[in-house]
Amino acid sequence: MSLTKTTAVDQITVTENGIILYRNATRIMEDGAQVRDTYHRSSLTPGQDLTGVPANVVAICNVAWTPEVIAAYQAQVELSRTVGA
Repeated sequence: MSLTKTTAVDQITVTENGIILYRNATRIMEDGAQVRDTYHRSSLTPGQDLTGVPANVVAICNVAWTPEVIAAYQAQVELSRTVGA
């Protein structure tokens, strides 16, 4: 009996306003057959620090987060603060 554990980003989604959603899947395998899996979801907002983020997610952020997307997201956040105040 051989147990192995693998972790990989198995989903990446870019929302309309530039937020990146991604899911890490952790799989426990026994002799090549999957016996358990768990998931952890994370989100990133345009312009957020990407330290510690998986490289394939960073690559998507670098493409999706144009200066225009970052500016529009920041304007949206400011507007919601103003309206909510």
